[in-house]
Amino acid sequence: MKSWRVKPLHTLIMEILERNGRMTDDKLLAQVRDVYPDVSMVELNKALMTLEMNGYIYVVPYVRGRKQIELRRWRHGR
Repeated sequence: MKSWRVKPLHTLIMEILERNGRMTDDKLLAQVRDVYPDVSMVELNKALMTLEMNGYIYVVPYVRGRKQIELRRWRHGR
């Protein structure tokens, strides 16, 4: 059963990246699923695309179909 999400997915992703720094998409998905177990890789990819297009993160190819995600520093004043 799909549950109501109190915190938007893109906000949760930003908080995880701020806390942990650079990570791969599978590790990010695992941490997102700790909070929202019903999140799929498709939903995660849509949220990542939105964040990347708005200039909040970088998404780069990593190895064998995996992606590496990191925050853009200038957006957060670091």
